[in-house]
Amino acid sequence: MRELTVRALSGFLYVIILLFSIFYSEKWYILLFLLFGIITLREFLRLIGFQFWYTYLILIGFVLFFSYFKISKPATLVLLAFTVCTGLYLMKNLFSEKIRKYNKLQKLHITIFYIIASFVFLTLLPTHGDEFSPYTVAGLFVLIWTNDTFAYIVGKSFGRHKLFPSISPKKTIEGFFGGLVFACIASFFIYKFTDKYTPTHSLNFNIWLSLAVVMSTLGTFGDLIESKLKREAGVKDSGTLMPGHGGLYDRLDSILFASPFIYLVLILFEYVS
Repeated sequence: MRELTVRALSGFLYVIILLFSIFYSEKWYILLFLLFGIITLREFLRLIGFQFWYTYLILIGFVLFFSYFKISKPATLVLLAFTVCTGLYLMKNLFSEKIRKYNKLQKLHITIFYIIASFVFLTLLPTHGDEFSPYTVAGLFVLIWTNDTFAYIVGKSFGRHKLFPSISPKKTIEGFFGGLVFACIASFFIYKFTDKYTPTHSLNFNIWLSLAVVMSTLGTFGDLIESKLKREAGVKDSGTLMPGHGGLYDRLDSILFASPFIYLVLILFEYVS
């Protein structure tokens, strides 16, 4: 009972801090996720056994260049291409049961184009339309929380078929589709809310529905990728920052991995429209 209370309180504090920064201002949002990025990067480097302190400077430089000053849109698209390709590479590795031993150059590549670049696109999501729209990123967090919650409930109640037993024995196919369906339902209510209260910055329902599918699917892959890294490192959690939840990387793995793909989807919809 005490463990459940501690878990609930730490989760509630995390949500409050997150939503406050999102709705307060763009600068606060970027600053918070820069701090989150430093903490997550530290957990990730320990997880893969790669202590290279210059990566912190790279993170700060990338966030300032791409997210805060937004100096070059072509450079952002190049970074997006490298990040998406790195994500696809990590997804491919999930289907290999052998334990991978990355060399230093590979670890540096994954650190930059998986962790650091993903934080860049996570901070860019509210300004994909050139104006800061906090409801966009808040809606995305609601989608991932809805997916995680109902994937757990449906999987616990009806799960019979394992999704990736070699990596995450508790995840089931039924749970995955349960989370996906409820995330799609949540996308409708998010669309209705944002269309009513922020009509000038709202996304249409087709976009929100697409984001729900991308977030649920690739968020699950993000969780599996972290699970495989933890299995290879022989640890249960990435850290101990959040009592009852593990590390910050444990909390952000889904949306972190999905963020560049979501940014790509938003660009494609903007181009088509």
